[in-house]
Parts: sequence; structure tokens; C-alpha cells
Amino acid sequence: MLHTLAVLVENHPGVLIRVAGLFARRAYNIDSLTVCQTEDPEVSRMTIVVAGDDQEIEQVRNQLSKLVVVHSVVDLTEKSVVDRELALVRIEFTSETRSDVFQTVDVFRGRVVDMGRSNITVELTGDIEKVDAFVHAIRPYGLLELVRTGKIAIMRSEA
Repeated sequence: MLHTLAVLVENHPGVLIRVAGLFARRAYNIDSLTVCQTEDPEVSRMTIVVAGDDQEIEQVRNQLSKLVVVHSVVDLTEKSVVDRELALVRIEFTSETRSDVFQTVDVFRGRVVDMGRSNITVELTGDIEKVDAFVHAIRPYGLLELVRTGKIAIMRSEA
């Protein structure tokens, strides 16, 4: 099962390698990892998606919490969150497939951010399932390049 961990860490050089090294030493593969500065310039937030059962993830959480540079670790997997991923997708088209490609982009609410004679670059934002579905739908037309940010997540506001 995939787990999403929100980890607040000190915003200093070398912190990322320490956290990633912890996963490497335990032979856990990171599915996605995003890091950015928070509203506090001294703190960064890592959103880490990793596969494992509840016991393995609890062990990872405990190990992360022991690192001096880590302020907090929260498993967002079972929590009510808003999550998104950004993808840039370069798609090939011909005169015959052009309208189908643009229609597919519209259905997924993508935005064309660059256009050439025989290809376009589309920006798409959504949950992982939406991005996966778009990639699956567009692949037959000619997927030239795909770049994804990885998942980011934040707790939902209370009603």
C-alpha cells in the first residue's frame, strides 16, 4: 500500500540526503518526493510517497522522528487531504490526429503551454489517478516526453 508522509524538516543543505539515506539504508523505494520551503523560511516540507505495510511505515516514521533535522512526521494516508500532482506532457500529433489530441486535452482540463508544428506541450494538474488516466489516453497519439512533480498533499480545512 502507498503511504503519503508529510515531513517538516529544517531548511538547510544536506537535510534531503539524510532523509533519503534513511530510506535507502532500509531498502525502501520512494515513489515520489517533493520538497519545498514552507511559510516559515527556516522549515521545509517533504511530501514522501512510499510503499509499505502499516508496520513498516510506522518503523520509518519512528526512524525519521529520531533525526535531529526532522520537526514532525505525519502519515496522511488515512486522513482527509487535498492532493495534487503537476505534469508537463509533450504530445505528437498529425493533421489527422490533431483535433483528437486537443479534444482529449480539453476533456482532462489540460492547458497547452507550448506548441510546435507537430507537437504540443500540455500542463495538467490533478490527483495521481487523473494524471495517469490522461497519460493512458494520450499515449496512442504519440507521447514524446513526460515530466511529473510527484504528489503534494495538505490536510483539508475543517468545515
